[in-house]
Amino acid sequence: MKEFIKGLPKVELHLHIEGTLEPELMFELAQRNKVAIPFSSPQAVRDAYQFHNLQSFLDIYYQGANVLITEQDFFDLTWAYLLRCREDNVVHTEIFFDPQTHTERGIAFETVINGITRALEQAQTELDISSQLIMCFLRHLDEASAFETLAQAMPYKDKIIAVGLDSSELGHPPEKFARVFQAAREAGFLTVAHAGEEGPAQNILDAIYLLGISRIDHGVRCVENPDLVKQLAESRMPLTVCPLSNIKLKVFDKMEQHNIVDLLETGLCVTINSDDPAYFGGYMTDNFVAVVEAHPISPKQIAQFSLNAIEASFIESPQKVTLSQEVNNYLANFTA
Repeated sequence: MKEFIKGLPKVELHLHIEGTLEPELMFELAQRNKVAIPFSSPQAVRDAYQFHNLQSFLDIYYQGANVLITEQDFFDLTWAYLLRCREDNVVHTEIFFDPQTHTERGIAFETVINGITRALEQAQTELDISSQLIMCFLRHLDEASAFETLAQAMPYKDKIIAVGLDSSELGHPPEKFARVFQAAREAGFLTVAHAGEEGPAQNILDAIYLLGISRIDHGVRCVENPDLVKQLAESRMPLTVCPLSNIKLKVFDKMEQHNIVDLLETGLCVTINSDDPAYFGGYMTDNFVAVVEAHPISPKQIAQFSLNAIEASFIESPQKVTLSQEVNNYLANFTA
């Protein structure tokens, strides 16, 4: 089954590029930019990755981002992730980035986006990995900061497919950003939002109706509302689920308790993603393997996660058809 997973064409829809900052690169960039970090070695950084909730992770996540200063830093960060995509046979990825994490530190918006997009363009030509870029608003900051970020993004509309909403879910409900999401939609951006990870199922409904989103990021707490589960199944509203992240942040105590396979069997458009893999112990293949090791599941069901991700992606229909055919051919050859 691990060999099947390794070779399966995959599509990632929930990946924070800042969350791919491996400790070794963190140290390399800290030295390059002469930034002091409160760790003595890469291993000391890894030892600190014992989180008890989302906030305890975010505290160290924002600390790590301080080493990202130049366009080359953002290129190196993104390129390192794309090389992992090649290793895991991720053929398409839709990447989140958090401009406010950097602009709040005095880093120019253009520095961030130019470094990231240069790596994405290089991956398309050299690695044959296609990609889209999604700009997230930090929900622990205020609406004015989100509007300012949206304004900064306007000159780069050709590089950004959608806007999203991430960071601390508790205490920062979707309605806080209803007006900025409306402005983003009117400007032509697609919209997604984190909801139903630590927050209640109501956040999922509010994200759908108040923010007009195309996808739910996480969404595992939808099961608190059976009517919502039914609605999600009927509408094929995608959930970009992150299994290892959910265990690391104590959304579930262990993978055997995770509801991702139940949601798949209920007919929801659930997908597997890695979220912040440098911090949560695994990239795409690792997440697939973790699910399979904890739940009885067939190759056809595993492939369905990829087919769901293709369906849920923001790529054009002809590419969706091509990628779906690749997955189906791979499954047919494996099970023949």
